[in-house]
Amino acid sequence: MRNPIFIFLVAFAAVFGSGAAGAQTAGDWVLGNFQGAGRWYPGIVQSTSGGQVIVLYDDGDTEILPASRVRHYNWMVGTRVECNYQNQGTWYPGKIASLSGERVGINYDDGDKEITRTGLCRSR
Repeated sequence: MRNPIFIFLVAFAAVFGSGAAGAQTAGDWVLGNFQGAGRWYPGIVQSTSGGQVIVLYDDGDTEILPASRVRHYNWMVGTRVECNYQNQGTWYPGKIASLSGERVGINYDDGDKEITRTGLCRSR
């Protein structure tokens, strides 16, 4: 009999993929692991070639990444993120309360709320 965890992992991979950008194309909204630091920022795939992905992040930065550092955009209401509160340079944890394109409502853990842009938020 097969291990139930193995069966689950195979099924999960079949449905959700590996998270790599290999099947993604120019124009796809993704999360990129900026500079490999373990924080995922939203952006748009500009192009792919030879296992490399060029991502234009929502904040305006551009980076060439290996496909392993790019995953499908998966933010939704309830997703935990950190955002640059009022664009003042300090990142605070919270949850997405609303999401419409690049506009995102954040309920911060300390009770503050704001409407901001996805380019001012990141996830782990």
